[in-house]
Amino acid sequence: MNAPISVSSAVGSSRDVNWLAVLLSGLLALLCLRLAALYLNGTDLFFDEAQYWAWSEEPALGYFSKPPLIAWVIGAATTACGIGEACVRLPSPLLHTATALAVFWLGRRLYDARIGALSALAFASLPGVSLSAGLISTDVPLLLCWALALVGFSALLETDKLWPALLLGVALGAGLNAKYAMAWFLMCAGIYLVLAPDRRSFLRDWRLYLALAIGALLIAPNLFWNASHKFATFAHTAENANWGGSLLHPNKGLEFFFSQFGVFGPILFGAFLVIVWRALREPLTDRARLLLAFSAPLIAVILVQAFLSRAHANWAAPAYIAASVLVIATMVNDRAWGWLRASFALHAVIILLLIFGTSTAGRLPLPVKPDPFARTLGWREIAEATRGELAKAAAAGKPFAAVLSDDRALTAELLYYMRDEATPVLAWRPGAPHDHFELTRPFTAATPSPVLLVRADDGEGSATQSFATVEKIADRVLPAGVNAERHVTFYALTGYKGR
Repeated sequence: MNAPISVSSAVGSSRDVNWLAVLLSGLLALLCLRLAALYLNGTDLFFDEAQYWAWSEEPALGYFSKPPLIAWVIGAATTACGIGEACVRLPSPLLHTATALAVFWLGRRLYDARIGALSALAFASLPGVSLSAGLISTDVPLLLCWALALVGFSALLETDKLWPALLLGVALGAGLNAKYAMAWFLMCAGIYLVLAPDRRSFLRDWRLYLALAIGALLIAPNLFWNASHKFATFAHTAENANWGGSLLHPNKGLEFFFSQFGVFGPILFGAFLVIVWRALREPLTDRARLLLAFSAPLIAVILVQAFLSRAHANWAAPAYIAASVLVIATMVNDRAWGWLRASFALHAVIILLLIFGTSTAGRLPLPVKPDPFARTLGWREIAEATRGELAKAAAAGKPFAAVLSDDRALTAELLYYMRDEATPVLAWRPGAPHDHFELTRPFTAATPSPVLLVRADDGEGSATQSFATVEKIADRVLPAGVNAERHVTFYALTGYKGR
């Protein structure tokens, strides 16, 4: 019989305290470095970040494409800190630090303080986490919730206490409010119970159902919001999976697979693949089985999704909570210290390169093409040019009643970078809403004329077909960093005819 998951006592020995001190020192140094990097960051908000900020200005129980937790987190940060880019992104390094502590808790429970500390430091320095720590996304609170839920689940298996059920339930509910990908946790738990027949008595534990009930209760308000908005978020999530079209996309599948070497790090992901290969041939300890069940299946499912349609590199990010502990424990057990040191050194270099890259973005040319920061530059300039057109029209005695955009990314950026502008920014909605701005701030027949249409794509767009008079008033090429530019066109629209 395989060894059961070990449950360590509370931190108390000098050895535990020493490793905890190492961990806290490392995380504090990394957090200070990342906080400094936020204030040195030269990029504009990415349009998803600007969108989440706009949501935070209108607190709700749900939004068109995501559950509400990201907006609430940003709202709390900007209330406490301010409204600049650094403050919008501030929750990211803070929450990643908290997630690393949860990884330590998990590794400490399953193995010991050494494994816990090394796993937490490995997770905190992963290339994907380092990139994520410089921006704000729904993955940030999701990873913390996933890590805490895994601690609760593992403790629920080993103790008869109530706290693991409460932790699991709250983490599940909060995770679902961060991103519906939290539902994969239940799939992983089911796979673990299939692989561990001696654990199936756990299904008769009333505390498990208490945890599920707490999770369901916490996500219920968002479900009610969806029900009152024609299940907009569910429809968007299904649309994002994009299962239409041809049967297989091998290039997308391979792209996702190799991107994981970048997310988890080439050495750690290579080690993870070796562990998976071994698991197919050798018996596993129960703790290794648990960690593998909460990592490999999720990566495999997203890999299948990528072959069927597409998948972004971060979609399997929660898998690397368990994978960090599993890989570090295996490398320590195999005494692969050279590989482990090399991994930490490589990730430290990546951290410094990311900080240098973001702090000089838009000011120094990079040796790589295309510029990886190009999509986060030039938005402020478009907003300033739009302000200029509004001011010219007002000075001529023909002020615009609204700014109109037919692109979600541009709408989000204008809302953020023109947040002090009195003229409202509206979204063009040709039919059923396709994003939250089309749902909550659409152009309607009641909007007075004239309106200023801002386009960052070629051509006039579909909105111009609904107006009697369309006048191109400016065509600008604006800087977007070094040796890059954005093309923006302004139109004055009057005489709305209907769609």
